[in-house]
Formats: sequence, structure tokens, C-alpha cells
Amino acid sequence: MAVALDASPGVEIDGLTFAHDRTRHQLLDVSLAIEAGQVCCLLGPNGTGKTTLLRCVLGLLKAQRGTVRIAGEDVGALSARRLARTVAYVPQTMTTAFPFTALDIAVMGRTPHVAMIATPSEADRRHAADVLDRLGIGHLAGRAFSSLSGGERQLALFARALVQEAPVLILDEPTAALDYGNAMRILHLVRDLARGGRTIVMSTHQPDHAFACGDRAALLQGGRVTAHGPPVQVLTDEHLTELYGVAIHVVQTEVRDADGRQMHACLAVDDDRRTDEPAPAHTSAPRDR
Repeated sequence: MAVALDASPGVEIDGLTFAHDRTRHQLLDVSLAIEAGQVCCLLGPNGTGKTTLLRCVLGLLKAQRGTVRIAGEDVGALSARRLARTVAYVPQTMTTAFPFTALDIAVMGRTPHVAMIATPSEADRRHAADVLDRLGIGHLAGRAFSSLSGGERQLALFARALVQEAPVLILDEPTAALDYGNAMRILHLVRDLARGGRTIVMSTHQPDHAFACGDRAALLQGGRVTAHGPPVQVLTDEHLTELYGVAIHVVQTEVRDADGRQMHACLAVDDDRRTDEPAPAHTSAPRDR
């Protein structure tokens, strides 16, 4: 589903500092640069500031210090309408008290492109229905959003973001509620959208996902970026073990993805197990005679 863009803006985060109560910093001097057409994956323990950073990029939170620029323009200086045409957001969850259908939710992505006193056109609704189809949930178009499963809601929110046609996508754990098959489809879609020129910043708890679709990875710990760069350089045994507090071993497989990149897997091992010792020989239980 690659969508070619004439020019896709990059995202620059420079010296960003944010505190909810101005006493305990949630983010401290965070700087990142994501080029147009790149996927940057944010990883870190719960509460380390991933969602807060995404909300600062979206302009939903105002930083105490530092700036966020998209295509060289300060996010804080953009009007709400212009920002909505530039950046689309897929949150972790969303609830609504209104009886919106899955199609209604997807059509909401057209709001920045519709005149203030107008309503989405039939063409807008057909476009939204087409995106739902391509995400595999076209059959849910008429279902109430509130009646959908967590994974189905997440796909509907992803559809809304695609219908918005913004060159920058901000994804907050987009596969968290999805089964394995749909999670892989979303990761492939993310990769495909980046090939089409979109700039994507996504948070995830799965280092494997950064290997699968990321051009860059950034590790957040204690509100600071402790490492950033290509996933193969950042997602090492040492970095991941320190980040999550459990022993993690990164394995390079012989399998390559559709882009020819070597695929990796991250394995958690017992802290007291020496990985350099040979595995015990397999023995079979004696058979009954």
C-alpha cells in the first residue's frame, strides 16, 4: 500500500525537556533526528517517557525546553489544521460514548481536508472504506466501534491515520492489541509506507519489531535517550539487558526479509544461566517394559 509523496518532512527533536509537575522530569534533554522516509522505533521500560515524547511531537504537550520541528517548522507554531494535515496519530487505545461505526472512525481522518462547515463527501467515505478493506477489516465497517475487540479497534484507528494522508505518522505501540498475524501485517505496512516517503515514529516493547521495520532505534531510560542509531548497532545484548533489567541475547538468523536485510531475534535468558556453556545432552526417559 505504498503511497508516493512528493516531499515528506523529517522530524527533528532538539534538547526536549518535559516535566508534568515541573519537579520530576519525564524527559530530559532528548534529541533525535528522523529523516524523511525513515522509521524510528522508540524502546524503553514502562514509564520511561515514550508516550510523553510522542505527545510532545504531536504538539499535545508543551515542553519546558527544546523544540520539535517538522520540515524545519516548529510544531508549536503550526495551526491545528495544518498540523493535522502534517501528522497523524495512532494512540494505544480510544473509547467513545457515541455510536460511531468503524467506517465513521476511519472517515474522521478526512477532517483536516474538509471545509469547516462541510461534511465528508461520498468519495471520502469510499476512500475510508477502501482503507478498511486493505487492512482486512472491511467487513466491520458497519459495526459499532465500541463493540469491536481491542485489536479490531486498533486497526480502525490505523485506518483513520492512513485516511488522513499525513506525511508523518506517530504510532504508540500500534501492535500491542493485535494477534501475531495482524501485528506482522502492520509492521509490513509500516515498512511499505516508509518506502512511499512517509516519516514514522513508533513506540514498541518488542525489539524484534525494530529489526523488522526500523531504520533507526532509540532507547529511552529515565527520560533520556541512552542510545540511538541503526537497530543492528543499538539493539545489542548489552544495551537491551541494561534497558530492561533481564538478560537478553540477540540472535542473527540466516533468514532475510523482503528488503534483503538479515533478520534478528531477541531471546530472554535466565540471569544465572551461562550462555557460553554447552547445553546439557538430551536424555530419554526409560521406557516401560
